Amino acid sequence: MEFSDHIKTANVEDVVLRQPLHPPSRGTLCITGHHLLFSDREEGSSRQILLLLRNIDAIEKRTPGSSGTITIKCKDLRVLQLDIPGMEQCLNIAHSIETLSCLDNVSEMYPFFYRPNDLSLREQWGLSTPEKHYTQIKELHKKWRLSSVNKTYSVCPSYPPVVIVPNSIDDETLKKVAKFRQGGRFPVLCYYHRKNGMVIMRSSQPLTGANKKRCKEDELLLQVVIEDSDKGFIIDTRSSQQVQQARMTGGGFESKSCYSRWKRLHKQMERGKALQESLIKLVEACGDESHNVDRWLSKLENSKWLSHVQTALSAAGLLVECVERDGHSALVHGYEGTDCTLLICTLAQLIMDPTCRTLEGFLALLDREWLQAGHPFQQRCAHSAYSHARLQQESPIFLLLLDCVWQLWRQFPLALGFSEALLLRLANEVYASDYGTFLCNNDQERCALEVKDRTHCLFQALLRLPERDYYSNPLYEPNELAIWPSVHPQSLQLWRGFFLRWTQQARHLEAVQEEIRSMVIEWHRVTQR
Repeated sequence: MEFSDHIKTANVEDVVLRQPLHPPSRGTLCITGHHLLFSDREEGSSRQILLLLRNIDAIEKRTPGSSGTITIKCKDLRVLQLDIPGMEQCLNIAHSIETLSCLDNVSEMYPFFYRPNDLSLREQWGLSTPEKHYTQIKELHKKWRLSSVNKTYSVCPSYPPVVIVPNSIDDETLKKVAKFRQGGRFPVLCYYHRKNGMVIMRSSQPLTGANKKRCKEDELLLQVVIEDSDKGFIIDTRSSQQVQQARMTGGGFESKSCYSRWKRLHKQMERGKALQESLIKLVEACGDESHNVDRWLSKLENSKWLSHVQTALSAAGLLVECVERDGHSALVHGYEGTDCTLLICTLAQLIMDPTCRTLEGFLALLDREWLQAGHPFQQRCAHSAYSHARLQQESPIFLLLLDCVWQLWRQFPLALGFSEALLLRLANEVYASDYGTFLCNNDQERCALEVKDRTHCLFQALLRLPERDYYSNPLYEPNELAIWPSVHPQSLQLWRGFFLRWTQQARHLEAVQEEIRSMVIEWHRVTQR
């Protein structure tokens, strides 16, 4: 079916647009296969608003009398109102928005049609692969190797074709380990700590089940990882009670008797529906117009969002303590190993590794730990906080990561080479984008749909001028030491730049930050003459 089949009314004149931080404006509304375009027709104004339909999370329509009103709630938390003359036109526009904003066919989404003049599809796609990561770390080559065991995605559908594994573990052994781990996600290396040679590995839960099933190959793989150390740590993102319950449904944990040199630590983290509900409550609190401070603080606390931020940073801190401070290797997993596992592995690397704190290093880290590692973006980010269609697979785990990174950025304003503007841009792009970077759920799906050949890469675009300058931190000073964040409640703040960005207060703050940025850039320019 063509896009035009979903558009009964393409243009409407004399529409009134109401949006945050702007007075109402009257103009022409146009709808296309991927965008909503409003052109201001007021005398002396040439303002246009182009809204990607994919950015629309929910719409509400009212048709009092002969006219109609459509309220559009966006995934970037904007709320727009369109007053449309003519009830039939209003209903037609609403129907088109509802249909075109929820297209399920990935190949019909806008990134496959986006063709900017300054980008070419022939340019490199992505910033990091396991092969490139392995090549950059020469110290790995003695004990670790690249394995193509998953080159056809048959061993693990959510892993990339190539992974980094211990030298002494052959591919046949890996296949047996994969059958013992949920979704085939056997332990693979994600980080090598140059300071002491310790590593972080990640996987999914072992399928021990109620009968306490064993896998000698899995035990051997983990034994090999810590052969030169007295012990290793397993960071399980579930509680002791949850892992016992998981055994009853076929999952489980590494028993002390079979993995005697590994110490298991539990750090329970919420995910899935609980995290989605937390986001919904937080956004509802941020939209409270009662101006009652006590009520606002109560709603903020009840949302538990900052508790999730605290738990994530605390779990990452625990992982860093094991590797950086105590000098032991670690394995991280929860259930599938595609959500909380990636979250704390990413944060731990940011805390420990200065190369991950540059603009390019951070984007490469996201590429490696989220895209290559199989975070199901399409399932998790199908809807945001306003949608009425609640799907079980949705969860704002990537948004939680960005919030945690913002807390690091706020506590260590000189240590990160990128700005808050980058985090805000990523928070927008993950839900609705012109680029193909966050499409699909894993590398296998992206290859099947030729995403890397037919769409542009967001990360590459962000590193081009002038974007690179805009998203860089002018105060950045490289720091070789670990940056240990405070997780005390008084040290954590609401990410106003994101959750309150459509308020006047946030806009004033944004203007001040931009003015400070300009002053710093000018100071650097003058002092370097």
